[in-house]
Amino acid sequence: HEPPRPTKIFFFCRDGISLERKKTVSFSSMPTEKKISSASDCINSMVEGSELKKVRSNSRIYHRYFLLDADMQSLRWEPSKKDSEKAKIDIKSIKEVRTGKNTDIFRSNGISDQISEDCAFSVIYGENYESLDLVANSADVANIWVTGLRYLISYGKHTLDMLESSQDNMRTSWVSQMFSEIDVDNLGHITLCNAVQCIRNLNPGLKTSKIELKFKELHKSKDKAGTEVTKEEFIEVFHELCTRPEIYFLLVQFSSNKEFLDTKDLMMFLEAEQGVAHINEEISLEIIHKYEPSKEGQEKGWLSIDGFTNYLMSPDCYIFDPEHKKVCQDMKQPLSHYFINSSHNTYLIEDQFRGPSDITGYIRALKMGCRSVELDVWDGPDNEPVIYTGHTMTSQIVFRSVIDIINKYAFFASEYPLILCLENHCSIKQQKVMVQHMKKLLGDKLYTTSPNVEESYLPSPDVLKGKILIKAKKLSLNCSGVEGDVTDEDEGAEMSQRMGKENVEQPNNVPVKRFQLCKELSELVSICKSVQFKEFQVSFQVQKYWEVCSFNEVLASKYANENPGDFVNYNKRFLARVFPSPMRIDSSNMNPQDFWKCGCQIVAMNFQTPGLMMDLNIGWFRQNGNCGYVLRPAIMREEVSFFSANTKDSVPGVSPQLLHIKIISGQNFPKPKGSGAKGDVVDPYVYVEIHGIPADCAEQRTKTVHQNGDAPIFDESFEFQINLPELAMVRFVVLDDDYIGDEFIGQYTIPFECLQTGYRHVPLQSLTGEVLAHASLFVHVAITNRRGGGKPHKRGLSVRKGKKSREYASLRTLWIKTVDEVFKNAQPPIRDATDLRENMQNAVVSFKELCGLSSVANLMQCMLAVSPRFLGPDNTPLVVLNLSEQYPTMELQGIVPEVLKKIVTTYDMVSCPLSFYIAWVREMS
Repeated sequence: HEPPRPTKIFFFCRDGISLERKKTVSFSSMPTEKKISSASDCINSMVEGSELKKVRSNSRIYHRYFLLDADMQSLRWEPSKKDSEKAKIDIKSIKEVRTGKNTDIFRSNGISDQISEDCAFSVIYGENYESLDLVANSADVANIWVTGLRYLISYGKHTLDMLESSQDNMRTSWVSQMFSEIDVDNLGHITLCNAVQCIRNLNPGLKTSKIELKFKELHKSKDKAGTEVTKEEFIEVFHELCTRPEIYFLLVQFSSNKEFLDTKDLMMFLEAEQGVAHINEEISLEIIHKYEPSKEGQEKGWLSIDGFTNYLMSPDCYIFDPEHKKVCQDMKQPLSHYFINSSHNTYLIEDQFRGPSDITGYIRALKMGCRSVELDVWDGPDNEPVIYTGHTMTSQIVFRSVIDIINKYAFFASEYPLILCLENHCSIKQQKVMVQHMKKLLGDKLYTTSPNVEESYLPSPDVLKGKILIKAKKLSLNCSGVEGDVTDEDEGAEMSQRMGKENVEQPNNVPVKRFQLCKELSELVSICKSVQFKEFQVSFQVQKYWEVCSFNEVLASKYANENPGDFVNYNKRFLARVFPSPMRIDSSNMNPQDFWKCGCQIVAMNFQTPGLMMDLNIGWFRQNGNCGYVLRPAIMREEVSFFSANTKDSVPGVSPQLLHIKIISGQNFPKPKGSGAKGDVVDPYVYVEIHGIPADCAEQRTKTVHQNGDAPIFDESFEFQINLPELAMVRFVVLDDDYIGDEFIGQYTIPFECLQTGYRHVPLQSLTGEVLAHASLFVHVAITNRRGGGKPHKRGLSVRKGKKSREYASLRTLWIKTVDEVFKNAQPPIRDATDLRENMQNAVVSFKELCGLSSVANLMQCMLAVSPRFLGPDNTPLVVLNLSEQYPTMELQGIVPEVLKKIVTTYDMVSCPLSFYIAWVREMS
């Protein structure tokens, strides 16, 4: 192959003469791109020029070559039919630079849907706020032009001074100091080994081989012999490897000097982008002191690109809301109002038919926050009961040792009640041994208090803290003897029978067996008495709140599809346990979402089998402090509410949300664990999946980034409509597009309610749930209220919802006259509140558009974007903000441009309904 030609970088002198030097070139087979790490890099790139697409309102697109004049006074493009003096814009006439498709021309263009939001930007110029609408070939190129133009607007004729002073900036001084600390003898060079180790200490995710290769490439480009590294070489390689352009472009958006963030800049970023409330300079300083590596930055209160990168990659900026790392939900609701983290055949560590049994299965499940474990108990030798799956070839473990382990680890991860699902197949003699072991080892942890017949619901997790509940068969109250006859629940027999049958569609084929139960064991069962389910109407009339039914996966799926409303109502009062089909002899897992959407609390999972279904289970119970209990949505708890699990549209009474996710970049992706001999290079792409009710399930994928697992840039945005946010989960999956044997790189699953908005890192996990060291996704998350119909990914937020198409909360008729009359009177105020909310949201859409921002922006970002327009050419105020009211009002001062009048008028339409709506809520409450 022909070696790549060195590219040129220009550095400007005051007389306009440009000097040039060679940039480092790569001689590896990996494709490399020029790294942008400063405003100077952006300006240089603009002087060299780029091919951009110029968009016009008539749906036509023109390919033009745009460049910045060497004197940095004008933006030009060619070829053009216009006179060369007309095919340019004076930099001093530029009012603002907008990112995305946020002008009237972009919005009205017939092919706007085909243009990437991340590649589009607009130059607003002139007294009439005209727009030059452009589309770059990549998001990186768009970022270079946006950053460079904003720099020019900020500094104008002082740009040269700023560029020159930035060459010896805080970052360079810090890196030089690190070099000097290694070069203790002041030789002017250090060994390659020391240089590599220093850079790796600063960026642990970098591979040693990659750092070494970069130094060798640099030496080869200079025809330099030897391996010593000079200070200049060290600084150059550090800048090349440790600068993330996407973070630099973010920094300059908020930096008042384009090189670092001071305390006020950081406050603005934290409040406007990250949604941090009650922010002040003291908090900003704490962050700077914690993450800024340079002494100068810490002393002056400045956050450099390296400090900003450290902060964004820290747990403080992870996507998971730290509020959910502790118990944050109401734990005083009835037990039936919670989803409960549950394990199936906990003792197994492999498959259901031949796999070994081991006490480590219980230890693992309990450490993961599991609150319902299963014990399949049979008669064992020497009068010691054993645990295994009956009628199979699984190995056995002694019951006593399992109870001992449960006693030690029951409340290791959670203080809330643990349910032991006891499947008892023992003789009366060994049942008594079971009772002895449980009483001796578990003692007063056992909850044996008889249920209160006057109550209608189970006790709460809060009341049952530190208690162990036994779910098993119980003798009837009229049984006067020391033992009695009860029905048997034998999953193992069902599985054994299934394996010998061809017809597996009927879940009730297994004949009901009966066995003898001793009274002592029966008395250990209190509020989790196992009973057989008959039908919903019978249960509504005769089932007691302390009785629990178990459903085979097949039967539960049948009820979920045929009686979704009844299933939800049933689970408001009673606990329902769903266990996997006996045909899953390989210990594969069912989809827990299929049963959570019906309100089933105990969905038993095979914890030993990793994959999508366990990712969902682990991700779901990560919320609420991983305590094993998650409060169900109100619509699935309240007696007066009605919810159908199979709804394929919005849920009445629940405000849908729009989730906007931008996949920006990835970091340090490992090679798939089971991949063949393909080398270490991966071709990654990302799936974003939404799991929830049927109306919410969706997925989108990014493009593939070829041969780059270290720092792939995706820059792709997706939009999802979430109709029932409280039951939705988001799953990020990274895959290899050119794989041999295995494509899975990593994943992360998070409940929608736990998402943090703003710029966030997503820590990736392996197939078995371990954190992948230094591997992450960098994303931007925004959540807005839904406005408009149609498919969200096509029509998005530009569609206003008219009054006729609005969905109003509906009320369920209970056929109790006094209650129905009360709720009937509530319907008009609810409709009024809906109209107020929708009108305000429609006004917010218009306000964002006039501010030149996309739908994901918040009101603070709007105010920041539009505030520069409030001053006239002579710095006289055109608009004054009145802060005396609860919400600021805008007041025009004299004659102002027409576009500013529209902004103020639209803002009034936002603030007035908002104030009125809040007053209405207060009055109603």
